[in-house]
Amino acid sequence: MGTLLESTVGGGLARGTAWTPFADLTEFDDAYVIECELPGMARQDIDIELDEREVTISGEYTEQERQGTLHRGTRRTGRFEYRTTLPGQVDAERVTATLREGLLTVRIPKAAGAGTRRIEVTTEQ
Repeated sequence: MGTLLESTVGGGLARGTAWTPFADLTEFDDAYVIECELPGMARQDIDIELDEREVTISGEYTEQERQGTLHRGTRRTGRFEYRTTLPGQVDAERVTATLREGLLTVRIPKAAGAGTRRIEVTTEQ
């Protein structure tokens, strides 16, 4: 329940646990595309793993050193993790990932022959 609440209202409800960044998973004819919002992250601080059909995007936002007194902070810090299972088989060798203006785009091509196929119904002879 805490994780659900954390993901909807945000802010450090449960320190030490990973929070989930906003992300979209879109299916195209030839690939799955994940767009994940990671403003302020450097590419070398983002880890992406693909295990069979499960994708994990993780990393950590570190607290910035500040001068003065912070009266209200609503930006998330600490470990984050986005995890999803893709609906079909993928070609793990051709996965690409780009980070541009805080938007991480991961393109995961579908495996050859993994598309939907129509099966004809015949009569028994």
